[in-house]
Parts: sequence; structure tokens; C-alpha cells
Amino acid sequence: MFTGIIEQLGTVESIAQNGSNITYTISAAMASELKVDQSLAHDGVCLTVEQINGNQYQVTAIEETIRKTNLLDWVVGKKINLERCMQMNGRLDGHIVQGHVDCTATCTEAITLDGSWEYRFEFDPAFAALVIEKGSVAVNGTSLTCFNVSESAFTVAIIPYTYANTGIHQLQVGDKVNIEFDILGKYVQRTIALKNT
Repeated sequence: MFTGIIEQLGTVESIAQNGSNITYTISAAMASELKVDQSLAHDGVCLTVEQINGNQYQVTAIEETIRKTNLLDWVVGKKINLERCMQMNGRLDGHIVQGHVDCTATCTEAITLDGSWEYRFEFDPAFAALVIEKGSVAVNGTSLTCFNVSESAFTVAIIPYTYANTGIHQLQVGDKVNIEFDILGKYVQRTIALKNT
């Protein structure tokens, strides 16, 4: 479990296809602090550390993960958001994030304001019930508040700290991002659906 508060950026160093799986080698300052079998969120995707070598480590994504995320768009040199799992004795500064991506969304607008930035994303309207005005959403693993919500789009505002310390600064119109909707909304939706059957 994660909070959506990004610890640092990692860099994709190599990508290897292994059957239907893809193995990524990532370099990061935190690599030496990791442990094999540890869960780590990569742009919001929970992947397990398999090997560690100095300032690099390896993770593998299986077909199901690849299909639901933007991992196929990753290239060598790409900067990705990293977050280690939440410690139960810490503060929940963002919101509850599982690292289980629901879908991808496409950036349709990127606006630079005087000291902040706004990004608009379009997503599959099948998930419309999970997005509410001023609600939480994880975009590439970053806990953000959405506004100007429609049935298939929402906007987020980015403060300077988030812009500088996450991968959002490299985001361009047309890019796909990983989206995880609020877990509380998903439970409510499931409960209502079961009552209506």
C-alpha cells in the first residue's frame, strides 16, 4: 500500500522482453536501500524488486500489468516516479493508493500558469462514477486532487514542488498516464452494484 507521495525519480536503464513479460532495469539513489521481494510503485504501478546491483535494480511486469498500464511506452532514459510502500507508523500525507492501476488516461491539455501548472486527462467513461469533484486520484502514482470533472475527463493543478520532484514536468499532450481511482469509491460502487442485482 502506498500514499501517492513520490519519494524520488528513477531512470529506466534497460528493457528486456522475456516471453510475454518485460524486465526493466532501473537506476535510483534508493536502490541500495531496497530489498529483494520488496514492493515499489513505479509511476503508480506496484512491481516487485527481483535483483539489486549497486544503484540499479530489476523488476518484471507480466502481461496483465502491461495491458492495463503505460509500461509499453517506457523507453531507456525515461524518468519514473518511485515510492516505497507505506509504513504503518507514518502519516498518510496523500491518500490510500494500492499500486493497482485501473486504466490509462491521455493528457489532452497542459497549461503553464504564473507559478503553477494544470493538466487535463481523458479516460474511459466506464470509470466515470469513480471520479468526483475535489476527489483524489493517482496519476502515475502521484496523489492529486481533480476538478472540472466530466464523464470522461478531469483536470489537476500542480504546485512547483510536485512539478520539480515528480515526472509530471516531462508530461506532454498526447502522453498516456497510469490512473488509479480512489479505493473507497470502488468499494462504494461495488456495494451499490451488488445491492442492485
